[in-house]
Amino acid sequence: MKLALVLVAATAVAVRAAPAQQVIAVCSPGAVGTAADAQPALDAFAAAATAKSGVPLAAIYDETEAAGAARLGTAGLALVSLPFFLAHEQALGLHARLTAVQKGRPELEHWSLVAKKGRVATAAALAGLTIYANVAFAPAFVRGPVLGAFGALPASAKLVQSGSVLSSLRRAANGEAVAVILDGPQEAALATLPFAAQLEVVARSAPMPAGVLATVDAHLPAKTWAALDPALRALPADALAGIQLERFAPLDDKALAAARKAFADAAR
Repeated sequence: MKLALVLVAATAVAVRAAPAQQVIAVCSPGAVGTAADAQPALDAFAAAATAKSGVPLAAIYDETEAAGAARLGTAGLALVSLPFFLAHEQALGLHARLTAVQKGRPELEHWSLVAKKGRVATAAALAGLTIYANVAFAPAFVRGPVLGAFGALPASAKLVQSGSVLSSLRRAANGEAVAVILDGPQEAALATLPFAAQLEVVARSAPMPAGVLATVDAHLPAKTWAALDPALRALPADALAGIQLERFAPLDDKALAAARKAFADAAR
């Protein structure tokens, strides 16, 4: 009898055991801010998501592409920019689940190419120019989803990873051989610049999700995602404000598929 009681008690403890903590790897190469700056907001986000879902979560920001990819070797979830997702989807086994909608922005965003007014009428005119972008770490993203509809990027055009958007735009406005790729919020702020009249948007991508919440299915049990999915969708805006998000929305599968195809074609 005592043995039976012990077995029953042990079974009860096992049933009540807390689920393992899951790590959300956060990475958006080229974004402003450091890991130390981001961590308090990420801690608040993880705490809110934990309370909502019942799944213990930690969120960790990595500033570089390499560090983010390395963390996803063990993490179960990824909150990443679209270019990062497309660059690592296959190698890391990422499974896109939700769109991460930026604060004050639409669910789907455009990326745009900005140059000195009158300088770039066609893709061929980009020959010899340096194109600065905070997404240049993924050249296939620039050549495919961003500029694919505009035309093939000339071999002499140089892509440079840079988060110095303002100085790059100023150089373009001053007539240097420079063009700049902007994301949606950056383009929205373009008109506020004192030298905006010297610049123009010469190409704009199709609409795409700016950020993706993905699972690493090899590390995240399906039943854990089943608990997280409705909880993340239901998070209030104030729980996401610290990480500059407004909500998690259902994926636009068509828009993501188009971006994925353009990326794959450009990567060949």
